[in-house]
Amino acid sequence: MKTLAKVGLALALVLGLVAGANAADETTLSGKVVCAKCTLKKADAAKCQDVLVANGAEYYVEKNAVSEKFGHVCGGEKPATGTGTGTETDGKKWIAPSKMEASKKS
Repeated sequence: MKTLAKVGLALALVLGLVAGANAADETTLSGKVVCAKCTLKKADAAKCQDVLVANGAEYYVEKNAVSEKFGHVCGGEKPATGTGTGTETDGKKWIAPSKMEASKKS
């Protein structure tokens, strides 16, 4: 019975750590949204792609319902704050936004 209790406690701790790690992956970034192809002139950008430039880093914005509602920025820039989960693929930082809103220029 004690062994079962220990296994249950260990499982609860592991699940708690995993849930905490997933929540910690979501971050909020403030900066400006620009187009990788038209504004940043990225050589590997074959088509328009939104990029959130924040804290000196470039975060490519994944296309989902939130980013579609925010709208594409091409040939200019739009101050924005984005919240979402980040990943890195092929040396590029990506953000899957769960929330994006236009912000006032500072």
